[in-house]
Amino acid sequence: MVKLVATDMDGTLLDSSKNMPKDFKKWVLSHSDIKTVIASGRQYYTLEKDFMDIKDNLIFIAENGGLVFEKGKIIYKNEIPKDDIARCVKFIEQFPTAHMIICGAKSAYMHDSTSADVIKNATMYYEKLEYVSDLLKAAQEDDIVKIAVFFENKEAEKFYEKFKAVPKSLNAVLSGISWIDIACKNVNKGVAIKAIQDTFSITKEESMAFGDYLNDYEMLASCAQSYAMLNAHDKVKEVANYITKSNDEDGVMCVLRQL
Repeated sequence: MVKLVATDMDGTLLDSSKNMPKDFKKWVLSHSDIKTVIASGRQYYTLEKDFMDIKDNLIFIAENGGLVFEKGKIIYKNEIPKDDIARCVKFIEQFPTAHMIICGAKSAYMHDSTSADVIKNATMYYEKLEYVSDLLKAAQEDDIVKIAVFFENKEAEKFYEKFKAVPKSLNAVLSGISWIDIACKNVNKGVAIKAIQDTFSITKEESMAFGDYLNDYEMLASCAQSYAMLNAHDKVKEVANYITKSNDEDGVMCVLRQL
């Protein structure tokens, strides 16, 4: 019996035009016995806005597992040490096409000199985004759980190997063709799923998950009924127990409609 369903957003639940399946929200409301989890690299406040009409029927894993919210309250958090934030900022500044977003529990922060094109990409994922002259000062006044790095020209994978040089307590994950996310080593969607499973006494065998990219890897590994999208990264397909249709073919809902 399935007691938990977790799905990534971009490339998984959403199609290539960022549209949600028309019957997803109705499915959530009609399956109140199942804990439905939205697991994303996005900010909580962005996810909340996307699901405002059913937000209290969902659990949100935000910032790739750095934060978990239920009914507007944080039920799990893993903060990056302030010293490591300073080291990361200095490290990332050496890449001319890289742009940082410091992601906290209260807001996200971006340098106020950022170009309009980059801001357009950032605001797609960050509902609460402040533009500041000093990122480190902003970080001191919030609980920072992630540093998102946007690369111009879709070059994230090109520079990914270099990000192994981040502080040893942290981990860099390729979360899209333009994004690398940095968080504490023990932060990922899988750890967040485990926290939810423990909270509600749900087993791995009773859990289902859907994903398409490398930041979904641990989440799929934490759920016995794991589905990679047809459009998923090859390594994600390797860890998943099943393959479903692509995000443009309603792959998530093709499975959920059978429950």
